[in-house]
Amino acid sequence: MSLRTVLRGGVAAVCIAATVVPAGAAAPAKTDARGPLDVRVAQAKDFTRLEFNWTGRTSVSSKREGQVLTLRFSRGAKPDIASLKAFPPKWLKKVESRDVGGRLEIALTLADDAEARVGQADGQTFVNLFAAPPKVAEAAKPAEAPKVNPVPAGGVVRVRSEVAGLQTRLVVDWNAPTPAAVFRRGEAIWVVFDAPARLDVSGAARSTAQYARLEPVQGEGFAALRIVAPESVTAQASGEGPRWTIALGPQRGGAGGVSVERDLEAAPAGLKAELSGASRAIWIDDPAVGDRLAVVPAMAPAKGVAVRREFVQLAVLPSSQGLAIEPHAGDLNFSVEGDLVRIGRPRGLALSPSTAQPQAEASLDVPQPAGMPALIDETWGRTDKGRFLARYNALQDAAADEVAQARAPGKDAPVAARLALARFLVGNDLGYEAIGVLNAAARSRQSLMGDAEFRGLRGLARIMVGRYAEGETDLSAPVLLGEASSSMWRGYAAAKAGDWTTARKMFEQGTPAFEHFSPVWKARFAAADAEAALEQGDLISARESIAAALANTIPAEEQLKVRLVQARLFEAEGDRKRALNVFKAVATAPLDGLAAPALLNATRIQYEDGKMPADKAAAVYDQLRYRWRGDATELKTIRTLGALYLGQGRYRDGLEALRSAGQKLPDHPEARLLQADLSDAFRALFLDGMADGLQPVQALALFYDFKDLTPIGADGDLMVRNLVRRLVDVDLLDQAGDLLKYQVDNRLDGVARSQIATDLAVIYLMNRKPEEALRTINESRTTILPTALNADRRLITARAMIMLGRTDAGLEMIENDRSREAADVRAEAAWKQRDWPTVGQMLETSLGERWKSESALGADEEGKLLRAAVAYSLAGDEAGLNRLRDRYTPMVEQARNPDALRVALAGPEGDVASASDFSRIAADGDAFSGWVTKMKERFRAKPPAPKAPAAKKA
Repeated sequence: MSLRTVLRGGVAAVCIAATVVPAGAAAPAKTDARGPLDVRVAQAKDFTRLEFNWTGRTSVSSKREGQVLTLRFSRGAKPDIASLKAFPPKWLKKVESRDVGGRLEIALTLADDAEARVGQADGQTFVNLFAAPPKVAEAAKPAEAPKVNPVPAGGVVRVRSEVAGLQTRLVVDWNAPTPAAVFRRGEAIWVVFDAPARLDVSGAARSTAQYARLEPVQGEGFAALRIVAPESVTAQASGEGPRWTIALGPQRGGAGGVSVERDLEAAPAGLKAELSGASRAIWIDDPAVGDRLAVVPAMAPAKGVAVRREFVQLAVLPSSQGLAIEPHAGDLNFSVEGDLVRIGRPRGLALSPSTAQPQAEASLDVPQPAGMPALIDETWGRTDKGRFLARYNALQDAAADEVAQARAPGKDAPVAARLALARFLVGNDLGYEAIGVLNAAARSRQSLMGDAEFRGLRGLARIMVGRYAEGETDLSAPVLLGEASSSMWRGYAAAKAGDWTTARKMFEQGTPAFEHFSPVWKARFAAADAEAALEQGDLISARESIAAALANTIPAEEQLKVRLVQARLFEAEGDRKRALNVFKAVATAPLDGLAAPALLNATRIQYEDGKMPADKAAAVYDQLRYRWRGDATELKTIRTLGALYLGQGRYRDGLEALRSAGQKLPDHPEARLLQADLSDAFRALFLDGMADGLQPVQALALFYDFKDLTPIGADGDLMVRNLVRRLVDVDLLDQAGDLLKYQVDNRLDGVARSQIATDLAVIYLMNRKPEEALRTINESRTTILPTALNADRRLITARAMIMLGRTDAGLEMIENDRSREAADVRAEAAWKQRDWPTVGQMLETSLGERWKSESALGADEEGKLLRAAVAYSLAGDEAGLNRLRDRYTPMVEQARNPDALRVALAGPEGDVASASDFSRIAADGDAFSGWVTKMKERFRAKPPAPKAPAAKKA
């Protein structure tokens, strides 16, 4: 990332901070970077405070010799203490710094009347200097105030339980502040108090969802509570005055803060832990295992060990308060010196050498397994400046040697070096490379597939590079079932895939591991959890998760990611103006992955609020869909653009935009919503009538370009029929026939196919293509057609045969049909055969008593009257002609073609027309036109859905 990119990202973050921080809040003072160590000085009335703020984890030991206090740090640095030397604060004479074996030592010479106290807070070391109490004669010393006994009279301390949401809280009230330790071992959570009391649990629930039973334990000088609880339940301790509260259930944060490391001052080798307020080491018996544990309780506030630490002769258990040690050797000894707990053996602990040559750093500093299978240890990728390649090459060479030294077939090959290389790669965000190393290791050693660390490491590496489904496969392996760190990654993958329900469930299961991740991953997990809560409408949980994401110092890019989710929360809470401001600020960042969704939402809000016209919003969306591609943001952009186009009546642009996404991220919910939008838009156009405003030719072109969207079944058939109706209305019979022919040939089977084929045959007849009509009827025959449909098909077949001159065959088809439609076909045949008396009689019968109605004749009725009059005239039936003339002459003026009716009713001997006029009206045109009009009305009618349509995919 370029310097300009970093600076612009920082500017965006500052803009957002100005948006989300309430007005009037003071901005934090700027600090200058001073290397790995920043020394700060504060002066108060009663004391002076020196703070040693390191970047990264650093331990310290202190030694007092007279008025010289020496601080020895575990790392080297060159702090800027010039002003401290020139102007030493009150109670400090002078200060010196020196390098001793690559480690920094600072010597503070105190004033003669000064005292000092060394401690740690928030991971940083501080020294408080203050006036020493005045010396008085021994005899004049006042008697020390008696220490308050924390145990109440009677020696009984009551334990009560409270239910708060998903947690059960155990409350223990003492008479005075009491040291405590809280940790888990196996099936039980232990709460140990350094006070000789008897714990009464009668006031607590016997069992809850968080624990199965409570077992009070009383020992020599201590009291303890053994809580049998499911492995998924975690405990968090909090102390306030004489009260301790133990919260059992999901936790978002953990105490941490206690580190166990090599004691550089110890001889022989030993360990030390800085535990403020430590009391003493207590040995307790574990009835479940049958061994003993060493526990060091401490005063509040809560502080513990974040992850399990394994050594040769002991293991340090994770704790939320105090220190708990699982001995592997029987001669361990413990000492508490102020805030320092020292652990050792008479002959020393077996620890790795305390020094190492810089040139051998890469080969000796092998990344070790983390405390949890899917946890990324912050030390994995750590290297000194300029030493990355040296360490990488050393680890890669070790892995190559391991492959070369693989054992004979039938035996597992060693994989330790390859796993170490994979840890290093993961620690440096080289996920693809780590996956390759792990896959190669799995091929050479199949048993790795059952190894928790391997599955966790490969699963998280896959998720880091966006292979969420593959990562889920690894992390859901039986060996990781219910494991907290794996659940965090599974929740993250589910959130990225849009599976919000699973995401929230997995994040809840992974809560015990949350605090063990780096600040960056904690922010990512919490932001994903907040997004999932937002999608499910849980605004309170979303707000809490966002606060957790921003609780740590994280890079500007990660802050912007969290701010995006926070802006969505503002919008969900109704504060659209504040949300818009945040979206606009993030949109200025030089990171397209963040700027694109921010711009998308900012444009949407402005358009919805009427502050941006539709054409401008569409232009922004159109540019944005090409600017950022490949994730849910692209799909959301396309959906929004498509909806905007459709709302503007730009139907083709809308469909093309929605279809442009193709099959990207097919399993993502946003992709499924996009496909649903595309289908719904096509349905609205051609099923709900939205395309009726288009010209028929335009509607046909649009349908043809997107005909692959036609749904299977009755809805698709109705779409085609609606379009066919419009084409038939404007006499585009060829195009209407092509539409129905595609349906018949590609989409339908069974009864449905025969029904549409019947309509196609009618269109062929209307278009004077009787051969095509007969072929269509014959090719769609089936034995399971309804009676009414069979009758229609016989009538169509008969009419086609008559048009082809096969009159006798046509009449034979409808020999037993006594319907009015069959009568019309017989009249048509008689006309073709020039059987004028029969034609006149049939057509007059077909008209019935239509003459009694005053309404105008329809096109079909007008054609029948015309032909009946001509037939009577040609047959010489004056009585029939006079009857028609008397009954229908009043209707002539309202007819579509009154001149033709006058000629026909006047007869061949009349004066109204010449012989050529009479021959012209006797032709087929008007009658056929009437039948076509009748067929158009048939297509306008809504078709009945077939009882059991069968369909096949196009």
